[in-house]
Amino acid sequence: MTTKSKRQGLGFCILIISATFIMGCGKTTTDEIKVGILHSLSGTMSISEVAVRDASLMAIKEINAAGGLLGKQIIPVVEDGASDWPTFAEKATKLIQSDKVNVVFGCWTSASRKAVLPVFEKFDHLLFYPVQYEGMEASKNIVYTGAAPNQQIMPAVTWLLEKGYKKFYLLGSDYVFPRTANQIIIKQLEVEGGELVAEEYTPLGHVEYTTVINKIKEADPDVIFNTLNGDSNVAFFKQLKSAGISATDIPVMSVSIAEEELIGIGPSNVAGHYAAWNYFMSMDTPGNAAFIKNYKAMYGENRVTDDPIEAGYFGVYLWAEAVKKAGTFEVGAVREAVRGIEFEAPEGKVTVDPANNHTWKIAQIGKIRSDGQFDIVWSTDGPVQPNPFPALVSNKKVLAPGQITE
Repeated sequence: MTTKSKRQGLGFCILIISATFIMGCGKTTTDEIKVGILHSLSGTMSISEVAVRDASLMAIKEINAAGGLLGKQIIPVVEDGASDWPTFAEKATKLIQSDKVNVVFGCWTSASRKAVLPVFEKFDHLLFYPVQYEGMEASKNIVYTGAAPNQQIMPAVTWLLEKGYKKFYLLGSDYVFPRTANQIIIKQLEVEGGELVAEEYTPLGHVEYTTVINKIKEADPDVIFNTLNGDSNVAFFKQLKSAGISATDIPVMSVSIAEEELIGIGPSNVAGHYAAWNYFMSMDTPGNAAFIKNYKAMYGENRVTDDPIEAGYFGVYLWAEAVKKAGTFEVGAVREAVRGIEFEAPEGKVTVDPANNHTWKIAQIGKIRSDGQFDIVWSTDGPVQPNPFPALVSNKKVLAPGQITE
């Protein structure tokens, strides 16, 4: 059995166990509280999302082992978005309306988040979203524990320009995140002295990159800025290497591949390239060491942690801290209490910005090693205040969660 098969098999077992326990109870007792977990456990995005599901389950297990929350044990209800955006909306509705969960942790792609946002707003519910994204959004019904553009994409562009990489080839999957991210990057290149040589998109799940790689050779960029998502990255990097293009020839800066994805891609196929994140497994802190140890103890010594995994983990703890602060599980009270909440996460202290519901986070750039880990080559001195509406492309400002003005 392959490593990926083992991970999926373990995930399936956890799903069945959770579902069986809940069905056996019939309904949540007064000593239990339900929460939803909604990720792609199948399809092109499962390469990334299964592990984030696992991290959320680990946080829940830890909280339960420590006595639970307000005297209750947390019961996870796990659903599969199946890498299909209408399915995400359908499952979100089920979790809120049928399962009566108190909060949902989930989604990866912006397409899935955009699909479920109207559901959470309609029912005035709460989602913790664990992945970096393109910004241009701030809902009172979502807590964004991943990076805003000024905490990942924009610092990565500036760093590349300062290193002398001026000619950018933008390659992304064809949906809202890459297209919006690239609008920001193009404007940033204009302002900071870079040059756009090409902008290319392929469908999610695309696996044939020969034509794209030939276009890259012809364009002769200094750097490829990669916003591909899911298992398209496996095909792209393997074919890039087979075409004789190394990190020395044309480095690739990625914002959606991390330690978990490197397992599927194969570190030897991507060594020397770069990625921008807020957390790396190689961070040398006591908190991260404990996190890694516990994660491996729960899921296996061969497992790795990464940025969305960490954000999926500490998002559960942010919610738990907000529940304790509110003294109730009532969604409206928790949603208000989460503003300004702090937690000592594996990456360091994270804080929910009281105005825009995004988290203050450090920004970092890592260089991929042949062992599938990252050497951290750049980092901010401290947490960066999130700005979901970069001034380069927007005049909007967030006054309070859900209150956006020009």
